[in-house]
Amino acid sequence: MDNCIDKTYDPSLIEKDIYDLWSENDLFKINFESGKKVYSVVMPPPNITGVLHMGHALNFTLQDILVRFKRMMGFEIVWIPGTDHSAIATEAKVVEALKKENLTKQSIGYEKFMERCWKWKEDYGGTISKQIRSLGASCDWSKERFTLDEGCSKAVNEFFVRLYEEGLIYRGNRIVNWCPNCNTSISDIEVDYKESESDLVYLKYYLSGKDEFLTISTTRPETIFGDSAVAVNPNDNRYSKFIGKKVLIPILSREIEIIPDDYVDMEFGTGVLKVTPCHDFTDFEIGERHNLEKISVIDTDGRLNDKCGKYSGLKSNQARKIITNDLQEQGLVVKIEKIKNNVGKCSRCGHVIEPLTSDQWFVKMKELSIPAIDAVEQGKIKFVPDRFSKIYMHWMRNIKDWCISRQIWWGHQIPAWFCQDCNHINVSRSEINSCEKCGSSNLKRDNDSLDTWFSSALWSFSVLGWPEKTDIIDQIYPYDTVITGYDIIFFWIARMIFSSLKMTKEIPFKNVVIHGLVRDAQGRKMSKSLGNGINPLDVISQYGTDALRLALVTGLTAGNDTRFSKDKLEGNRNFINKIWNAARFIKMNVGHRGEELSSLNSYDYWILHKINSTVSEVTNNMGKFEFGLSLQKIYSLFWDNFCDWYLELSKISFKENKSNINTCCYVFCQILKLLHPFIPFVTEKIWKFFNNDFLMVSDYPKFNSSFENKEDHEKVERLISIIHSIRSKRNEMNTPHNKKITIFVHSNEEKESLVKFFSDFSDPIEKLAGVETVRIGCQSESEMSVIVLDFAKIMIPLEDLTDKEKLKIKLSKEIKDLEQKIEKSKNLINNKSFMEKAPKEVVDSVINSLKSDELKLYELKNKN
Repeated sequence: MDNCIDKTYDPSLIEKDIYDLWSENDLFKINFESGKKVYSVVMPPPNITGVLHMGHALNFTLQDILVRFKRMMGFEIVWIPGTDHSAIATEAKVVEALKKENLTKQSIGYEKFMERCWKWKEDYGGTISKQIRSLGASCDWSKERFTLDEGCSKAVNEFFVRLYEEGLIYRGNRIVNWCPNCNTSISDIEVDYKESESDLVYLKYYLSGKDEFLTISTTRPETIFGDSAVAVNPNDNRYSKFIGKKVLIPILSREIEIIPDDYVDMEFGTGVLKVTPCHDFTDFEIGERHNLEKISVIDTDGRLNDKCGKYSGLKSNQARKIITNDLQEQGLVVKIEKIKNNVGKCSRCGHVIEPLTSDQWFVKMKELSIPAIDAVEQGKIKFVPDRFSKIYMHWMRNIKDWCISRQIWWGHQIPAWFCQDCNHINVSRSEINSCEKCGSSNLKRDNDSLDTWFSSALWSFSVLGWPEKTDIIDQIYPYDTVITGYDIIFFWIARMIFSSLKMTKEIPFKNVVIHGLVRDAQGRKMSKSLGNGINPLDVISQYGTDALRLALVTGLTAGNDTRFSKDKLEGNRNFINKIWNAARFIKMNVGHRGEELSSLNSYDYWILHKINSTVSEVTNNMGKFEFGLSLQKIYSLFWDNFCDWYLELSKISFKENKSNINTCCYVFCQILKLLHPFIPFVTEKIWKFFNNDFLMVSDYPKFNSSFENKEDHEKVERLISIIHSIRSKRNEMNTPHNKKITIFVHSNEEKESLVKFFSDFSDPIEKLAGVETVRIGCQSESEMSVIVLDFAKIMIPLEDLTDKEKLKIKLSKEIKDLEQKIEKSKNLINNKSFMEKAPKEVVDSVINSLKSDELKLYELKNKN
């Protein structure tokens, strides 16, 4: 028994040690003095509040696969890790902790609160980074960045000030997504839309001074206090005569005008729209086009304000029911319908979002979007798969101004000071003490912070030292690739593109590789509500990181969602165990890796050709970011070609000392290289049994023309087809494993060449197919089981395969079953009612089945 390699592979005993070994030997560190061509990848920074989930696991696995592949291809790798400060989520965590101490952030003040946030970051912020290490991520941790570190903060201030100086950032009163629970505006990505059942209430809006009314449908009757107009489509002949007239708002009896607007959907509801600019995004745009009055009737706590009379102080959902009942009592409700509509909820706390107008900071997006559109249209930036470029372009062409201010303290504080004497807004890169307009020192800094995505938008170049002109920017910018999920194309990828083009005049990256979501075995999205979430760390502790990585990539296709299951995990753990057992076999039989390949036999040339083919296919597929397909090719090479055939054939040669044992070890090491980007831990561990260097920094396999020997390759292909077909026939006939058989071979090839072939390969044919005697020449097929191959017919006496009497009994049963089936089909066809009433496809199926069964019966009777 071999003493060097344990009998079973236990990932828990080696993975951490292997990772530490890589780190201690500085194998992750960037070395610009190496003279190698640089390959750079942008790492999406995870939130410091986050816990590793399956989306993270897939994303970091794909990045690491690409990075390890490129490193072995001879590139110097730039992959800089980092984390995002996650403004709203982190503040919520600290506020929650304060609440347990009966404190609030207001009670302790800004400075003390920020101290608490930084303490929280120090205590818990490194958790996600440690978890990323557990996935095997081979990034340069010595260059780890944080979106609130000094360098990134300097970049954020510079970005804000430059855009403000160019008039691209402004402060205005506009509509935003507002979370009454978090008490801040939030970004679009922080709104989850969920289908809900709502009441569509049809209300009477009477024309001023008349008994005539227009019927308006709304799901939010509580906002009628904020109505500024009623809109109809100017092309709607039902209402064109009312344009310019006025109606009375129910309950209030306040007059508002009927206005024309093309946006109004003539098919929805009654085709008449109440316009409430302060509480609906579409209504706000209509209000801007028609210069309508903005009437805010819901406060930031989600309650109706004093403009709503007796309903003041009610939460909007409570007011909705009460107001609807009151309108019904007054005879102002025509009808109420139940409908399904999407309701926006805060992704952080689950509270229903209130669209509100408030004073916020915005970025003008039209000017910034134009070069970002051009970069993709001109092919400077490529999406993989390309279909996602169309989604990106649609969003960029319909982009709206970006609200970048948040009513929270944790984050990048907006670099703006309000003069309390002249109301001038001072924007500066650094602290200021006096107003630039009037000189007053009576200044108050804006307490709001910037949207987390504002700093993330600069990630590609802020981590490289911008706004300073650094050597690393010159050496690597733009990056080669970014890998990310399709859910943040708009919110991160698009923003990095226009920010980089504006600030650096360069695209941030050349390739945007998009992956899908990780779903459960049933194809459902993983969620807390379904209870189907899987913690990657739990998987790692039970199965190991390599098995997790394989399970995530197996069957993966670019841009599409993938399913994750226990079966996948166990199947891939078995695959890893197979690699381990192959290593043990080779170590026991070979001992060590030889320096050169010489005296290659047919089996060697065959497997070396398979290596060549796989290397070519995988290198091509990896160049197209086809990770799942690449893995499939390597899997087939190892399991189907190497283990199932080459090792089995080589075992015979080992015993007779015919094979070049160096080839076996060489081929196995080449397979380890191919597998390493996907399963780095077990491959590195096994590599050390045969080599003194690190697999991680070894050269990736290349096509070697000297390995190509067509004649030997074809011989082994023929041998495999013979053994495989005979094995299949034996299994089909339940031939005992130890029963030796005779085969008769008939071919148009010269007899001498056939005799030589079967003589050369007599050992594997005997040992692997159980063939005792081979006879060359034509033979009657009577009482024979015939196998037809491309180059020959192989005939096996039935008495060799099975007991003749048992075979007759089996055939008799098959004939009887088939006769009964044929009789049933004929009865159906002779049934007039069935033929007239059954669908045509059913009738055709019965007729076709009858023909097929009659043919089978004929063949069986001839055999019997």
